[in-house]
Amino acid sequence: MGDVVSSHLDENRREMITARTRDVMKEFSDVYEQQYAVALFNSVRFEIEGGGGTQSQLLHRKDPLAGRSIFSGSLFQYLEENRKWRNRFVSVPNSYTIRLYESKTAHERGLHPKATINCAGYKALTSMEEYMELINSSLPGIKAKVGTNPFIKCVTQFPLILWHPHARHHYFCVMTEKEQKKWHAVLQDCVRHSNNGLSEDCTVQTPAFTDTVRLHRQAKGHYGTWDMMCGEPPQILANLVMETLHPELRNVIGPRLKGKMQQRQRNWMLISDAVYRQVLSQTTGQYEALVEACEAQRVPLDARLRTDMDQIITSKEHISSKIRALVLPKAEQLLRTSVQPYISSILEALMDPTSRGFSEVREVFFRELVEISKNSLNGGGKDKLGDHMERLSMLAFHPVKMQSCYEKVEQLNLEGLQQRFDVSNPSVFVSRAQILMREQMDNAVYTFEQLLNQSLEAQGDDDTCKNIQRCQDRVLKKYDYDSSTVRKKFFREALLQIIIPYMLQQLSPSCSPELPRFKELIFEDFSRFLLVENMFEEVVLQTVSKDIMMAVKEAAVQRRHNLYRDSIILTNSDPNLHLLEESPSVDWASKFGGDGLEDSVDGGGIEGGGSGKRRRQVVSMIQLDGLPLPYESCQEVPGVELIPEEEGEMSEDKEEDEEDLPEDPKSPDSVNEIRDLINPVVEVLLPVSKESRSDMTNGTEQTTGTITMEDGVQEDVTHVTTVVEDVPRKSPRNKSSPQTILQQLVGSKTQEADKGRQEDAAIKNAVEETEATAQEDDSERISEVSAAESDYESSPLPALVTNSSSRGDSGFQSPTNEGLGEGEPQPITDSLNREDKIIDPVEVEVVVV
Repeated sequence: MGDVVSSHLDENRREMITARTRDVMKEFSDVYEQQYAVALFNSVRFEIEGGGGTQSQLLHRKDPLAGRSIFSGSLFQYLEENRKWRNRFVSVPNSYTIRLYESKTAHERGLHPKATINCAGYKALTSMEEYMELINSSLPGIKAKVGTNPFIKCVTQFPLILWHPHARHHYFCVMTEKEQKKWHAVLQDCVRHSNNGLSEDCTVQTPAFTDTVRLHRQAKGHYGTWDMMCGEPPQILANLVMETLHPELRNVIGPRLKGKMQQRQRNWMLISDAVYRQVLSQTTGQYEALVEACEAQRVPLDARLRTDMDQIITSKEHISSKIRALVLPKAEQLLRTSVQPYISSILEALMDPTSRGFSEVREVFFRELVEISKNSLNGGGKDKLGDHMERLSMLAFHPVKMQSCYEKVEQLNLEGLQQRFDVSNPSVFVSRAQILMREQMDNAVYTFEQLLNQSLEAQGDDDTCKNIQRCQDRVLKKYDYDSSTVRKKFFREALLQIIIPYMLQQLSPSCSPELPRFKELIFEDFSRFLLVENMFEEVVLQTVSKDIMMAVKEAAVQRRHNLYRDSIILTNSDPNLHLLEESPSVDWASKFGGDGLEDSVDGGGIEGGGSGKRRRQVVSMIQLDGLPLPYESCQEVPGVELIPEEEGEMSEDKEEDEEDLPEDPKSPDSVNEIRDLINPVVEVLLPVSKESRSDMTNGTEQTTGTITMEDGVQEDVTHVTTVVEDVPRKSPRNKSSPQTILQQLVGSKTQEADKGRQEDAAIKNAVEETEATAQEDDSERISEVSAAESDYESSPLPALVTNSSSRGDSGFQSPTNEGLGEGEPQPITDSLNREDKIIDPVEVEVVVV
């Protein structure tokens, strides 16, 4: 595999990739430095002038996943290095990065993971058919036949695949369909979180970066939404480089690949991953240097802005009026003919699935509160209330519970509008709506927690059900208002993302050549903060914003969308509630004595997790380590789950499933266990008559002697242990004589004549010691083998001989006695391979240590 990459990515081609990345980053850096100063101006102006939207009615939790992990369990991973499947323990911390460990023990010890997957830009798939459709389009000129077998054979029928257009793909599989659905929900949540975009808290770096990427792509003729605007800035920049570099390399290297179609596809994936990693390493270092250089200039720029803010604003308004006079007639004409007729249809396509998704969030939240109310009515007590509230606190971050909400939004379809407005993929809007739904769910949960806790502290828990009902009604009203506000903002932003790039693309050919003459109107001291390109886009934005606002207001009147009209404002409707926003989250497990089980251990010293710090896990699915393929790879452990994924799952059924699982072999933990592994132990079961049974006692005596084992090695006999037990008597048929027992013990049939004499002596010593302890009256009969045969023809016969030595797994093989008469003793059968075992009432156990 390495030869394929090195042969197609030689030194010259790698230098070409480095040079191409450096050129793109140079162009990006020039624009970023300009946009950084503009973003700093906008941030300082907003800080001075103030402003903002409507006040949220629900409370916001600062760090909802503090001390939590999302998921952990085991599955099978395909290793491309040796083309084999291996069992891996997977941990998903609150950073939503996927960590793969050799075993659960390695994870608990805080060892570094075998691999870490950042899911930005990936797509989670659950079928090989869907995956092969994407793979077959990766190389030009290669058309796979219908039903072509994939180059990877899954060991189960339930695959899970992480696909990326440039980076390495990851292949997993599980044992059941139920597991596959849970894992798929978790993987989708990881992708959704990673693709959420840059932090809005960075009021300068984030807008500077996003505007620079957009302007860079527009300069290359790429308008509209971009589905690879995901991940951290270095990843987005790597995708920006690969957007043009990847097709060029594919056209050059693709025809040179040798082998069958599947092999060529596999080789191209390896080459693409190597190129992406090389580009990502460059963009990471160069972007960090760029940000550091811009941040070094921030202090003097900020001081100049605050000194000349009034003059800069006046200058900007003057120039904007000039640009508006040029652009406005053309923009209004384009708006009337090509945009306004489609605004309502675009809005309808966005609103219907989004509103259903937010309604489902409300319904899921309401159902959870109903369960808590039922528990209080049925006298569940404080412990049960604590358990229910602990589950409720993580409801927003439980991908399985939230899956029904997310699926409503995934029905969003912009087909028919994508080509006109250059919308590459509606997944950009789907992911954003799902993130907003998760935030609103957590806000509702956090507000309910704070209200209920305040109510219980003030009134006690005598009437818990009424307190729950009162808090529930308050929270649902606030959720209805906030969800309406959030949705209307989302619709406005989505319409702008769809319409503005289209208008810029149409207006730029006629307006852009006129823009340079407006630069002469900008004072040199203000030239860093005022760019005519940005003012041109602001003018276009202001032109279309009025129509978008009117369309959203008209939609709010329609009752089926459950939107509040803008005239209904609940500002400061509950001022006392917002005093609770600074309060820490309630620890319901400790407050009401809940178990607060902690079932996941965050790796020590890895990504913010303190060494040995235990974390509660949101999704309850943990595999018992080391299970073989025929068993489920992920078992739900009773009492561990914080939120049950399905109703009606009983812990009794889980316990029964776990009891059926085989125990893994364990290493010896004590000195005696280690001694037993070193020194063999042989057990011999012999019958004793009822008359002499009363004279026998249990115990261990020291002795000396030797015995020859099955492999011909002589072992010293140091102890003889006597155990007297009563066992049911069976028919004397098929019983063996003492001679057969002794022959089976030493394997006399396969020994040579000189070894036979040593065996006889060793056996004679062992039998003499046994008879001295067990039965003094019969010592003479047992000491002679020939006499023992005749004496035991009519007496209880030996039952079973087992070997507990660690030297062999198959046990001793008994010699066959073919041709014996019906009344003669029969050879003993192997107890490990035969079912008809003969057991006598009294057994004497001889233990050789």
